[in-house]
Amino acid sequence: MSDPRHEAARYRISRDHGPDAAEDEQQSGTWSTPEERAAVVEQAIQHAIRRGEFENLPGAGKPLAGLGESHDPDWWIRRKIETENLRGLGPPALALRVESAELEERLDRLTREQDVRDALEDFNARVRHARLQLLGGPPVVTPTRDVDAEIAAWSERREQRREQRREAARQAAEREAAERPPRRFWRRRGR
Repeated sequence: MSDPRHEAARYRISRDHGPDAAEDEQQSGTWSTPEERAAVVEQAIQHAIRRGEFENLPGAGKPLAGLGESHDPDWWIRRKIETENLRGLGPPALALRVESAELEERLDRLTREQDVRDALEDFNARVRHARLQLLGGPPVVTPTRDVDAEIAAWSERREQRREQRREAARQAAEREAAERPPRRFWRRRGR
């Protein structure tokens, strides 16, 4: 039985260098030592470099992300979650920390006070529920939120945004008025 890896290598050689090269490789037999195999691999890499197959690769010339940080056995899943912007995955403790960090932004998108109150009460209930679970994983250190204080802060941020919009509209109106030529009213004299 032949090794599928050798068959794949023969296929690549015949594809890249023509059928004669594949026959030459087949006649020479398989690699007898690791050094021969390394030489063939190095030669294939050099051919690919000359053909330009390694040019314009994504990330070329950029430092490797996360290089030099402490060793994390779950680095690949963390990177996948970050690049794909996945939410709601992982242990509840981590999911609640992320949600807590983004809570103000989420609340600011709401328009009614009752919706804000409901969202805060739901968040607090999930935090309390996660604290009672004994599923393992990191401990839940996310604090619950004071609903009345958060609503007051939400109202203040909302009023600030309204004031900023009013100020921007006023400034735009002033710029428009300054750019517009003055209107002149002429009376027509009777004929």
